[in-house]
Amino acid sequence: MSASDALFQLGMDLTSGSSTAQTEAQDHDPCGIEPHEERKDYFVERNGARYAGTHLLIDLWGAERLDDIEFVRRTLVDCVEAAGASLLHIHLHHFTPNQGVSGVAVLAESHISIHSWPETGYAALDVFMCGGAEPHKAVEVLRQSFRPATISVEEVMRGPQR
Repeated sequence: MSASDALFQLGMDLTSGSSTAQTEAQDHDPCGIEPHEERKDYFVERNGARYAGTHLLIDLWGAERLDDIEFVRRTLVDCVEAAGASLLHIHLHHFTPNQGVSGVAVLAESHISIHSWPETGYAALDVFMCGGAEPHKAVEVLRQSFRPATISVEEVMRGPQR
């Protein structure tokens, strides 16, 4: 999915500079999709279940380079690429005095967030993705990049349809 397609899915029409709120008065569907087009909801179907996406809660202990903001940025980009997701925006913040990094990579398929405590070698990450993205592939990137002594991954299926 291209960035323009992702923004379109979010209701942002790049060709006219308007959002769906501005185009609702026209003959468009409120989601910005023409009536004859099939709408894609990007829900995930796996093992007979249908749900909004996979949310991984990842804890790293004894990890390295958690204070290097450019290294963190590159690692998040590598996670996005490994998972086959589409990066829309990334924002990171460096805290003082411990040099921890907090931030988010906003994806067409949802997000990856990080909060690090370099003084203890700990980082907490969320990897939430829908559609065809493969969030589990980000785990190996994190393992190779931050070289944690211990890694914990909890998987949550978000928004299961009942």
